[in-house]
Amino acid sequence: MLLALLLVPILGFTAIAVDVGALYAERARLQTAADAAALAVARDCARGACGDMRATAQDLVDANTGNATAAPPVLASDPVRVTVTGSTPTEHWFAPVIGHESTQVTATATVAWGAPDAGTAMLPLIFSWCEFTAQTGGGLPSTTTQRTIELPKKSDTGCTGPSNMFVPGGFGWLTTDGGNTCRATSRVGGRFTSEPGNNPSQGCDTEDVAALVGRTVLLPIFDEAGGTGSSAWYHVHGYAAFTITAYHFGGQYDAGQPCKGEDRCIRGYFTRFVDAGDSFTYGPGAPSLGAWVLRLVR
Repeated sequence: MLLALLLVPILGFTAIAVDVGALYAERARLQTAADAAALAVARDCARGACGDMRATAQDLVDANTGNATAAPPVLASDPVRVTVTGSTPTEHWFAPVIGHESTQVTATATVAWGAPDAGTAMLPLIFSWCEFTAQTGGGLPSTTTQRTIELPKKSDTGCTGPSNMFVPGGFGWLTTDGGNTCRATSRVGGRFTSEPGNNPSQGCDTEDVAALVGRTVLLPIFDEAGGTGSSAWYHVHGYAAFTITAYHFGGQYDAGQPCKGEDRCIRGYFTRFVDAGDSFTYGPGAPSLGAWVLRLVR
């Protein structure tokens, strides 16, 4: 009789230990699904084609949970963002003894996006606004037609002066962040110093540069330059996405031989790109050049 009297509270405590733990586990799974769905919808919308947002969200929720429902995603502005909510009923093992058959579990994720306004580029190279507009026709990137961009010294685009340089002694390289690194950090509206010479910084390992072939990277675009030699500078206007297919920077820095000998060039194309990494931030003052940065803000 005593055991019978204690069975109900024992099962109640079991429900707390087992069923509540299961709820937390299910919510964690659902949160992962909501995060993935919000990122997928935001990626489409950032590219300018939201499509069927609910179908996209449901596909990602199904892939991560298999039995949850995604509510219609909600778009908002200032900043531009999308919110996805997923829900699923979770049946209990022991809680029915105390009158609780199941609990509705929900999770919400919000992703915001905007044009990059600062960050660390994986290659310390900067392009001119003139080069960008020459490649894109003055608008956002819309093709994957490969072009060879000659680094100043031999330029036939009309973007440089009689010396074929943007700044005397400068060939489009930025001073790296220091140490054994091939990366350069910059921000929109700032002036950043030029790395003199027509070869990459000594911090640029040939293998690291070679690993960029076939990848899309964010690179700064400058609209003004000045100074000479090691005192030269570039004013960052914004950031564009460039897919690298080949390059020739001299010496061992060669992949695909888009140019030869003393010439210096990089081959590829400006493209539309959505970056979900943490190397760049976005801001309201940055120009839209076809690249966007996503942030999970929940």
